[in-house]
Amino acid sequence: MSAGNNTVDEIKSRCNIVDVIGRVVPLKRAGSNYKGRCPFHNEKTPSFVVSETKQIFTCFGCGATGDVLSFVEKYYQLDFMQAVEKLADEYGITVRRGFHKSENKEQAYQINREAAKFFFRALRERANPGYSYMKKRGIAPETLNKFGIGYADSQWDSLYRHLTAMGFKKEKLLELGLISQSKGKYYDKFRGRVMFPIMNTSGKVIGFGGRVVGEGEPKYLNSQESSVFLKKNNLYGLNITRQEIGREDQAILVEGYMDVVSLYQSGVRNVSASLGTALTENQAKLLKRYTDNVVLSYDADQAGINAALRGLDILHRENCRVKVLHVTDGKDPDEFVKKNGKLAFLKLIDKALPFADYKLSLLRKSFDLTTTEGRVDFLRQAARVLSDLSPVEQDIYIKKLAEETKISQGAIRLEINGNTSEKQSGHQPAAGRTEREESGGEVSMLEKNIIKLILQSSSYYPKFAPYENTAFFSESGRRIYRGIQEIYMEEEEIDIRKLADLLEPGDAEILKDIRDNVRLAHKEERIFQDCVRAIKERELEHKEKELITRLSMADEEENEEVIRELTQELMNIQKMRKTVGGR
Repeated sequence: MSAGNNTVDEIKSRCNIVDVIGRVVPLKRAGSNYKGRCPFHNEKTPSFVVSETKQIFTCFGCGATGDVLSFVEKYYQLDFMQAVEKLADEYGITVRRGFHKSENKEQAYQINREAAKFFFRALRERANPGYSYMKKRGIAPETLNKFGIGYADSQWDSLYRHLTAMGFKKEKLLELGLISQSKGKYYDKFRGRVMFPIMNTSGKVIGFGGRVVGEGEPKYLNSQESSVFLKKNNLYGLNITRQEIGREDQAILVEGYMDVVSLYQSGVRNVSASLGTALTENQAKLLKRYTDNVVLSYDADQAGINAALRGLDILHRENCRVKVLHVTDGKDPDEFVKKNGKLAFLKLIDKALPFADYKLSLLRKSFDLTTTEGRVDFLRQAARVLSDLSPVEQDIYIKKLAEETKISQGAIRLEINGNTSEKQSGHQPAAGRTEREESGGEVSMLEKNIIKLILQSSSYYPKFAPYENTAFFSESGRRIYRGIQEIYMEEEEIDIRKLADLLEPGDAEILKDIRDNVRLAHKEERIFQDCVRAIKERELEHKEKELITRLSMADEEENEEVIRELTQELMNIQKMRKTVGGR
């Protein structure tokens, strides 16, 4: 789904960027522009400039820049389509060709919104068990309002009668899971429950979670999946907490609605919850929009441990830095924070165990480490855990385990290599550089893949020629490539022995390692494309940093035309980075 140019152009022409930004950032006129403190980083001296004539913003502190849609995307942490929808709705702009809003979905959002309003009023207009229950749980009225929490009464058809009286068809109510049918009769699905509206990051109600008041099963009842509600794609509370998650650069992921509500009320506001299911890849990708740092705070029972292990692996695969904490005084975060308060919970977060530490801590409980057999079995299982780590992380944990088990580091490395040989023989990522690689020290995996491709087939040499000045950033990589340049002959394969003779002993050893240990696994063309993509991404990243530096040094009043040109160039580079990086 994409927004047509007509819609985007109309949004840009009708939405004054000063008005849009001015709602959330205090702006003061400064010459022909407006200035304020940047909302994207902490600063004392305002360096955030909004140009009404150019309809762009630029921060000369952190380099953030763009047009009105870019600001809405970044500030509200939306994707492009959500930003278009938000501004179009606010300014009464009709969405035109190329942006196909589903009437079916729009009606679903409307029905869910009316249901949420019905539940909201029911909790507040008269005495009811739902309000008494939430009061007993210590939830303040302002928190109830913040999350839009409501109540479904015990009558069989009050919501059904309310919505059908508004003209909504019962078939649509059935589709959204708001009512059920039995023997030709229709009745409310949610009865006698505290209602938690589930909203997407655009603030639209997509479903509900209902907590039974008193006795009854199931304890929690969720909306069925529909055209607007897929559990795997959404997280509870994220519409409210995503900005706090971005500011803290950390998300605390819990299991239940009440965990989110209680933590938020206590002041721990960078929190969200999965929707009654194990964490999914889509939920992990959604969370990663706002932070790379995630703390899993699940119940301490076996089900919570299993959920934490699944969540660990999914978040780790998304390259998140993930930790696990289990509450030590109370069965869940809700109970703990009510009993011990915010500061105590924050101390638990500080003690949360990283990915490998948590997995190893569980393994230690499964084996008798006082016996040789127990240590051996433990290390075999530990090797599988460490095989998922980077070489640097592996090195750290190998030293720890060797000291703990009195087994040599070499033996542990051999056990890990035995578990990872198949993985290492497959496709290696071209992108991703360490500081050592960037500084010209260690030969990166990108450089090794390029050299291996050329050694495997010299036809790749002319394909890499356009990138030879930027592809190699280690001294050894450059020297090996210059050696290839010297001996390359069209339609002839590279003579590795001849190439080795041109190199110093250290570089020749690296060449031998590349020849013997870098495996392409018959995926040469895919790896070539990955290499080119990584090179282009690196070039654009350096260009972006250069432009941001130049902009940060520009004087707004004296170099307005220069700033305009640099800003436009920076915007173009950032768009290209998104295209190249597949973001």
